[in-house]
Amino acid sequence: MKHYINGLNLLEDYIQDNNKILFGAGCFWGVERKFWDIPGVNITTVGYAGGDTDNPTYEDVCYKNTNHAEVVEVVYDVNKISLKELLKVFWECHDPTQGMRQGNDKGTQYRSVIYCSSNEDLEISLKSKIQYQETLQANGYGDITTEIVLSPKYFLAEEYHQQYLAKNPNGYCGLGGTNCSFPND
Repeated sequence: MKHYINGLNLLEDYIQDNNKILFGAGCFWGVERKFWDIPGVNITTVGYAGGDTDNPTYEDVCYKNTNHAEVVEVVYDVNKISLKELLKVFWECHDPTQGMRQGNDKGTQYRSVIYCSSNEDLEISLKSKIQYQETLQANGYGDITTEIVLSPKYFLAEEYHQQYLAKNPNGYCGLGGTNCSFPND
C-alpha cells in the first residue's frame, strides 16, 4: 500500500531518525490533511486506536461500541521538525474542549487524543496541553478534554481511507478549530 501523495510504502518501518505520534482530532480524513504536507513529516496514515477490540473496521468503529478513536499516525524526521511544532498544528486544527465530538461528528471515535511513543513525548504533550488551556480559557473556552497517554496498539484503517481528501478533494471534513493560536515560547 502506497501513500497517495508521496508514493512511500505505508507499511514500511520508518523509525530510524524518525519518531511516531498518533493524533485524534475528529474525522481522521481532515486531520491527516493537516499533516501530510508539513516539511519533515515523512508518512501519515489513518487508523484506529485506544479501543477495546483488535483489528476493527470502519463500520465497527462507527456502529459498534469499540471505544476506538479515529487517529492519524504521523511519522516525522526529528532532525527536520519538532514534536512541539506538530503539537501546534494539532491543537489549532480542532476544538479540544468538545469531549466525544468535533462539530457535527459525534461519538467516541471523534474524541481528541494524543498517543505518544515515549515518556519524553508524553511529558512534552502534557505541558503543551497546560499551555494551550491557558490560551483557551483566556478566550472563553472550557477545559480541554484531550486524552494524552502512551500509545496503545494502532490499527491501520482500510486503504480507501488513506489520504482520502487528496483522492476526493470535495470530500466531507467537519474539522474546525477555535481560532486560538498555540502560544509561542
